[in-house]
Amino acid sequence: MEIMHLTIAIGLILGLILYFKLNPAISLVMGSLYLGLAMHLGLSETVSAIGSGFGNIMAAIGLPIGFGVIIGQLMSDSRAAHRIAHSLVAMAPRGSGLYVLGLTGFLLSIPVFFDVTFVILIPLGVALARTLGKPLPYAVGALVIGAATSHTIVPPTPNPLAAASILGFDIGVMTFAGLAVGLVTAVVVMKIYFTILDMGLWQPEKDQIAGVSVADDASAEAPSQRIPLWMALLPVLLPILLILSGTLYGYCQQLGVLAGDELPDSVAFFSDRIVALMAGALAAYAVASREMDRTQRDESATRGLQTAGLVLLVTGAGGSLGKVIQDTEIGTRLVESLFHESQSAIGMVLLAYGLAAVFRIAQGSGTVAGITAMTIMAGAANIGVVDPLWIALAALSGGISIGHVNDSGFWITSQLAGFSIRGGFKTYTLGEALVSLVILTIALLGATFWP
Repeated sequence: MEIMHLTIAIGLILGLILYFKLNPAISLVMGSLYLGLAMHLGLSETVSAIGSGFGNIMAAIGLPIGFGVIIGQLMSDSRAAHRIAHSLVAMAPRGSGLYVLGLTGFLLSIPVFFDVTFVILIPLGVALARTLGKPLPYAVGALVIGAATSHTIVPPTPNPLAAASILGFDIGVMTFAGLAVGLVTAVVVMKIYFTILDMGLWQPEKDQIAGVSVADDASAEAPSQRIPLWMALLPVLLPILLILSGTLYGYCQQLGVLAGDELPDSVAFFSDRIVALMAGALAAYAVASREMDRTQRDESATRGLQTAGLVLLVTGAGGSLGKVIQDTEIGTRLVESLFHESQSAIGMVLLAYGLAAVFRIAQGSGTVAGITAMTIMAGAANIGVVDPLWIALAALSGGISIGHVNDSGFWITSQLAGFSIRGGFKTYTLGEALVSLVILTIALLGATFWP
């Protein structure tokens, strides 16, 4: 009965998004209402669970997401992000130019949204493809793979930032794993993707739109001449290093290298996600001051927070659904009914991936897909069969699985590159699908050997 009501709730959420075109946040709350009432949680208790679930997730990640968005917006508007892009691509050896382009996208998408990263880098990608004598899909695919990978699994982007809170593990572990898994994934997938293109996948007459002019390097916005590379990188690297400092200190304590069982107050303070992201935001303000006055910086931060509003609302609504699932114990019962006898870590990882993939394919938003899958699987993280990190990676990779015509990123990629819908499938959709499968494979290996 519990599984039936959960299935109906998922169907209701998808139906409201797809057919009635309701905002995903409203749809998630309505699904939460149905689930609470159907499971006899009670009218007042259901509403209370929805409110407390929203509040709990916002208390954990609301400020960090807001600070992260401010960092990205200030870096974009001050052209510090452009400085990073131009400098890294210019330093690339000729033979590795496409890989460096993709990894530049990986770096920029940590603080900057995917679409902004793509807009910044596509002119450089066009120019690089011409310099190397490669068809454009090589550069576009590299950009998609690099940017989408970090945006999916590296904090402070919303989903991986929420993963640690929803599944109850250290944000530093998510950061370290996201960076390590992400870099390996990006390089491996770029190699696979280039090999597929070498086999003749691309057909220009069908995959590119004739007569469409694509932005080249001459049309790219110039990088800031007042912001050196090291300074441009500071707002990105500072919060990551601060977050990781707490995790590494704790690990050294476990090894006996450092004394104590708990983090010193100063280390715990500076490695806290709120303090770390606030430090990054302050660094972004300082870096942006090289190009922008106080009014411009304030307007830039305000624009960033406006774009963060929907993300925060959807993430909070996902927390509401998670609280209802927790209070009704549906997640725990689902896991016990499916894996009580087998205690299968692999099965739990595949279930998390499958749930996220269904939401991703059906409604397009990776944020909704990942958050919903993780809230449903939160019960599995508490029974000790599999490390919550592998559940997080599986859910996050499912959330990037198949991006197609219902995903705004698909159209941004296709239109800016001058590709047809068919060409979009061969770059955006294929690139993200390969990223998804490689991350899933790593999660499965982790759950097998280090459950």
